Amino acid sequence: MARILIVDDAAFMRVSIRNILLKNGFEVAGEAENGAIAVQKYAELQPDAVTMDITMPEMTGLDALKEIRKLDPNAKVIMVSALGQEAMVRDAVMAGAKGFIVKPYKEDTIVATLNKLC
Repeated sequence: MARILIVDDAAFMRVSIRNILLKNGFEVAGEAENGAIAVQKYAELQPDAVTMDITMPEMTGLDALKEIRKLDPNAKVIMVSALGQEAMVRDAVMAGAKGFIVKPYKEDTIVATLNKLC
């Protein structure tokens, strides 16, 4: 099954997404608490897809998305954020995001999005 890198500065959100993924047959390739670590882990782990928060310390999810796409133009990154504003969605898609999930999310939304992507 697909290997997913979970990126969120909130530990409880990482745990929530990890539990959803494991319950639905995905493998958790790794976790990162900010964008800078996400870029390092992406290069190291080469996951099939990434769930990426937008608002994080050190490096935002949008900046991390851009860096990951430099490493791998085919990277499959789904933005997961409470910032569901049109401008954020547009910026994420323009930067190469393959999807956008707004918090609070439903389990089936994450599963369906990742199944479609992977």
